[in-house]
Amino acid sequence: MNRRNFIKNTTVLGAGALILPNSIFSRSTMLRKKVRLGFIGVGFRGQNHLNEMVKRNDVEIVALADPDKRMMASALEIIHTSTNGTCETYVAGDYGYRKLLARKDIDAVFVSSPWSWHYRHGTEAMQAGKIVAMEVCGAMSLEECYGYVKTYEETKVPIMIMENVCYRRDVMAILNMVKKGLFGELIHGQGGYEHDLRGVLFNDGETAYNSGVEYGERGFSEAKWRTEHYIQRNGELYPTHGIGPLANMFGLNRGNRMMYLQSMSSKSLGLHKYILEHEKGGELHPNASISFSQGDIVTTQIKCANGETLMLTHDTSLQRPYNLGFRIQGTEGIWQDFGWGNNEQGLIYFEKKMDHDHRWRNTKEWLEKYDHPLWKRHARSAEKSGHGGMDYFVDNAFIECIKNDIEFPLDVYDLASWYSITPLSEKSIREGGAPQNIPDFTNGQWRQRSNLFGNSNKF
Repeated sequence: MNRRNFIKNTTVLGAGALILPNSIFSRSTMLRKKVRLGFIGVGFRGQNHLNEMVKRNDVEIVALADPDKRMMASALEIIHTSTNGTCETYVAGDYGYRKLLARKDIDAVFVSSPWSWHYRHGTEAMQAGKIVAMEVCGAMSLEECYGYVKTYEETKVPIMIMENVCYRRDVMAILNMVKKGLFGELIHGQGGYEHDLRGVLFNDGETAYNSGVEYGERGFSEAKWRTEHYIQRNGELYPTHGIGPLANMFGLNRGNRMMYLQSMSSKSLGLHKYILEHEKGGELHPNASISFSQGDIVTTQIKCANGETLMLTHDTSLQRPYNLGFRIQGTEGIWQDFGWGNNEQGLIYFEKKMDHDHRWRNTKEWLEKYDHPLWKRHARSAEKSGHGGMDYFVDNAFIECIKNDIEFPLDVYDLASWYSITPLSEKSIREGGAPQNIPDFTNGQWRQRSNLFGNSNKF
């Protein structure tokens, strides 16, 4: 289904739907000193955002919605400990969040719910006039991606995809180098999600996080819902950590775009082996009979309109150290990422600057020299924030854009195109690696759209 047919089959939008109004956010929001917030989903990721918000004096936390009473109690403890305050809560059933959205005293919501709820929570929030901070995953279907765009273009309520890895310090330094032309003309990029999640996917929560072989109703935290995706699906399930930083460097949706992809999947052995060998598992454990659809390694190749190639890797079911596997390669240089949060582990090479000696160099001095102005300005504020400071930056951008009536640097068109990688990769794998066209969710406007990410030194 293409964009034109989707819109025709739902409702016809007026011309100029991509033209932003003079005020991006509601005038009533602009006139207040504080942004009034609601939270849909207050599990561990929602609590990460909550921890950032309770530090600020320019927001007011009005209400929380989550049917998990254990997580709600933890979230309320964060508010009470940090501010000595409280807020309204909605814990009655899966649809209690609708009472939160019906409130007139909320300007924006953070959505940090399980993946299959993202579309419902995000689009209903926009329809209710609530600005959305949307946590990351991949879409359940291509129709959902069109639906996000359609809802935004009808309501004009903005939504920001909260891809925190875009703000990783070394990634932003490399972005700074790219913009300054150190890599020459970009040719190829790689990234992905390479993270041992076996303990997350099977977790009973009885002793400590990342322990056990349970999922679903017997599981704890993400094991309650994330594992089911590995049983039912096979694709690039979590694309945004990899594609987000690449999108900013390669100008995707802003002078460039993804044209088509091809995906392949390996066999699936890692999770079964984990269950068999875990002290709480074994051959007789009921979960030892699960048949997993998700391949241990999924690779996705993407062709861009300007001729570049990209590659994503999803690798979460085997033993391995954490790494996102970034690689940026151009006509003048190459950077290879071999670890997170440790400048000593990355390698870089600029042919002319290094006398054509074909020897890798440590990235540390280069990352320090080209540290992004945003990090130079806010490093101290981000010191105690989650994910090595990345959470501070992505959350700060969301709030400051609202306060200053500025477009989000990562918007609904980024969300739709990045999310679309998941269902398209699933289809490609089902069809033996067949190419899948990636829709142009901007309807041709990608040629004129400006690249906003990292252009401000303030947020």
